[in-house]
Order: sequence, then C-alpha cells, then structure tokens
Amino acid sequence: MLCALCICVSVVSFAQDTSAPAPDAQSRRIADRIRSLQREADRLAGETRTLLGDVRKLEIERDLKAAAAQQAATETGQAESELQQTTDRLTRLELQKMAELPDMKAQLVDMYKRGPSGYARLLLSARDLREFARAARAVGSLTTLNEQRLATHRRTLDALRTEREAFAQKAKEFQKKENDARLAKAAADRAVAARGDLISQIDARRDLTAQYVGELQVAYEKIQQQMKTKGEAETVAVPLLPFRGGLEWPVTGRIATRYGQSSSRLGGSAMRNGIEIAAAEDAPVRAVHGGTVGFADSFTGFGTLVILDHGGSDYSLYGYLSSASVKQGDKVESGAEVGRVGQAPAGPSALYFEMRIDGKSVDPVQWLKPR
Repeated sequence: MLCALCICVSVVSFAQDTSAPAPDAQSRRIADRIRSLQREADRLAGETRTLLGDVRKLEIERDLKAAAAQQAATETGQAESELQQTTDRLTRLELQKMAELPDMKAQLVDMYKRGPSGYARLLLSARDLREFARAARAVGSLTTLNEQRLATHRRTLDALRTEREAFAQKAKEFQKKENDARLAKAAADRAVAARGDLISQIDARRDLTAQYVGELQVAYEKIQQQMKTKGEAETVAVPLLPFRGGLEWPVTGRIATRYGQSSSRLGGSAMRNGIEIAAAEDAPVRAVHGGTVGFADSFTGFGTLVILDHGGSDYSLYGYLSSASVKQGDKVESGAEVGRVGQAPAGPSALYFEMRIDGKSVDPVQWLKPR
C-alpha cells in the first residue's frame, strides 16, 4: 500500500487553472505569517541577548574557577614542599632513633649482666660512707639516664606517628581541594560551551526565519503588484516551508493515531506515515496550504483520497473522504474545502492526513499550529 501511494504521488499530472485563489486572501495570509515570523525573530533575538548575558556570567564564573584551580595547584605545590620537609624530618627522626639504639642496647646488656641485684652489690661493695654516697649517685644517674633515654625513645616514636598522620591528612585534604577545583572548572567550561552551542542554534534559526521572511516577501510583492495592475489573475506560488508550525488544521477533531504509530488497520505501514484525526462524519476538510490537486479519486485503503502538490516535491494528503470537492488539476488556496470526512477502515469517522516534504513523509503535527 505504501509503495502504491508513493507511485500515486510521484505520477500526478496537472491540468489548467480552473479556480484561481483570491489574491487579497493570499496577501493577508502571507502578511500574517510574516508578522508571526518577525515576532519569532524578535523573541529569538531576546533569547540571544539573554544567553549572551548568561555566557558572560558563566565566563566570569569559569575564570574564577580557573583562578581557584590555579590557587589549588599552587597550594598543592606548597603542600608538597612542606610534605617533603616533613619527610626529611621523619628521616632525621628515624636516623636519631637508629643512633640511640646501640646505647640503649649496651645499657640493657649491662643491666642484664649485673642481674637483679647488680646495683645493690655496687652499693654494698662500698668500703666507707663516701664511696657509698658516690655509688648511690652513680646508680641514680644511671637510672635517670636510662629513664630519660627510654622516654626520649617513646617521644621519638610518638613524633613519628604524629608526623605520619599529619602527612596523610594534609595529602588527602590538598588532593581533594585540587580535584574539586579541577571538576568545578571543567563544569564551568561545559556550561560556557553549552550556552555557546545554544546561541549558535538560535542564530541558525534566526537566519532561517530571515530566509523565510524573504521568500514570503517576494510572494507578497508579486501579489500586490498583480492587484495594482488588475491584470489577468495568475497563480503566485507561496512557499510551504515558512509555514512550518503555522498551518491550520485540516479538520476539527482529536488525534486518534499518531505519526509513526503502529496500526493493524487496513492500509498497513502507509498509515504510520500520517495521522488519523477523529472528526464528525461529513465535516468539511480544508487544504492546509495552497496548491494544485494532483489526485482526487478512490484509493484502496484510503477511501476517497485527495493529494495536493505544493511545489518543490511538497505534498499534503487527505484520506478516508466520503467525497471530494475538487478534481485533478484544480488550483486551491489555503482553507479551501477539498472534501468531506468519511469512514475510516476500522469504522469510526476520521480523516487520514499526511504531509511529505521534499518527497519524504514528516510528522504533520510539527507543521500544524499548536493546540
């Protein structure tokens, strides 16, 4: 069914003009669309100005983040220097500890050799009170010295543990700070780039809008010139692309089947190339844009089908019609009746509506006015 419909669209032929559209109606429609596009251009310009302000703010924020990252890198360098100094101190403490170990070892060996009563025998071996006092002072000095060395050894070990803990904590803090600063700068860079991309997209839309206004202006001027000369009415081709999102709906109703939606109704995959609009039976179906009737006859799976050629391989298709109000070769303007709503293959009354731009099917909802 889809292939047959494609062939039908591609081989439509056109007769002579039998009903020329009213120039003043076309002129008003073009003027309305130009004003709509100009409002859109103004809105886009406003968005661009707002985004430029946002970009400037983001650039300042990015610069601040970059400065913070630089500061974090500097502080990290300073921390590394301090950590190196700490490492040197740890090395010295280790060396000091190793230097003290031989003396401590000798003292312990001496105490072991003397035995539990070694210092007692030293005191009792004194021959007189003077020697006893001297021996007592010696024993006291040795005891104090050993206690001091043991205490110093413990302090050295405590200092080593404290330095190691400080080293680990400081390294962790500065690493986190540097990582946070780097992530913040990367986020700021992405925000600036995103706003820049959005501005580029808006600028492209503004350029396209300006192009559409130019194309419509040419058609408008031709119609105005035709009205002034009051000569023989000639069909002025009004481009379809500038009306994307601004076309009137072909019939009043709700969407029953959307574009691309799978359906088991008669017509198969071709029905997924358009939409079904549930509407009252015998309701008038109107052209969404001016063009030439390329086909107006019964078509299997679509009831009575009308195809309008809008030029440039752009078409609109109206199916499930109970009857057609136009015939092949007719020139119709936007809003002209092309037929009446009939029964869909599944039973309820509906209009099958399809649009093809540059010969390819598109979602018709994107071309119709939002509602």
